[in-house]
Amino acid sequence: MENLQIAANNVRKNIVRMIHESKSGHPGGSLSAAEILTYLYFKEMNVDPADAKNPNRDRFVLSKGHAAPVLYAALAERGFISEDILPTLRKIGSPLQGHPDSKKVEGVDVSTGSLGQGVSNAVGLALGSKLDGSTSRVYTLLGDGEMQEGLVWEALMSAAHYKLDNLVVFIDNNGLQIDGKNEDVMDLGDIEAKLNAFGFNTHSIDGHSYEAIEASLNNARETKGKPTAVLCKTIKGRGVSFMENSPAWHGTAPSADDLAKAIEELSQEVTA
Repeated sequence: MENLQIAANNVRKNIVRMIHESKSGHPGGSLSAAEILTYLYFKEMNVDPADAKNPNRDRFVLSKGHAAPVLYAALAERGFISEDILPTLRKIGSPLQGHPDSKKVEGVDVSTGSLGQGVSNAVGLALGSKLDGSTSRVYTLLGDGEMQEGLVWEALMSAAHYKLDNLVVFIDNNGLQIDGKNEDVMDLGDIEAKLNAFGFNTHSIDGHSYEAIEASLNNARETKGKPTAVLCKTIKGRGVSFMENSPAWHGTAPSADDLAKAIEELSQEVTA
C-alpha cells in the first residue's frame, strides 16, 4: 500500500496548493477523502485515462461536489487531466470550477454541487447499468453533513428497492460541517443503524486505512441483491495538523505561510 500512500500525499499537496492559488475552496473535506479516492482510482475502479469514455467503465460520482479539489487532484495523479491546470481552480475560463463539471473535465462522470443530488445520480447510473446488462459498477462519495438532506434517503431507499448490488456508497464521516459539529447542527444519530434499516450491506471502517477500504470493497463485490454503504470514520483536514478536526477549515483558503507549513508536514509524512 506504500505507493497508494505516496499518491494520496501527492493528492493532498495539490489540494492545498490549488486552493491557495484560487484563494477559495474547501480544504477540510477534500483532505479527509484522499485515501478513499486514491484507492478507487488506483486499485478499484475499471477506468483508463487513455479510453476515458469507454461505455463499460466504472463510474464515480462526487456527491459532495464542494470537495472538487480532491477529485481534480486524483484525476491529475491518475493521468486524466494535466497537473499543470490545477492552479487554475475556480478561475474565470478554467474547466476546474468550484464544483465538478462533466462537460469540461475529462474523467468527471456527473456534474455535482447541489447536495443530495449526486447520490441520486449514482443510483440512476447503477440502475441503468443493471438494465443494460453491463458489468460496470458505480461508486459515490457523500459527506456526512450532506446526509441531512432528505433527498439522500429517498435515493438510498430506491437503491435498496432495486437491489443495486453494483452500487457502493461511501460516507465521509468526519463529524464536522461548515457550521460546526454535525450533532449540534442536525444530529444524524446512528448512521450505521439507519443504513442497515434502509436495506444496505453496511460497513463501518477507518476511512484512512487502505486495508479496511479494500476489505469493504471485496465484500461489496461478493454481496448480491443489496447495495453497499461504507461508513468511513475520517479526520477533517487529515494530514495538515492545524487543519485537522477544525470546522474553520471547511471553506477557508490557506495563506502562503499556511501552504508552506502544510507542504512541509505532508512531505514529512511521505518520508516517515
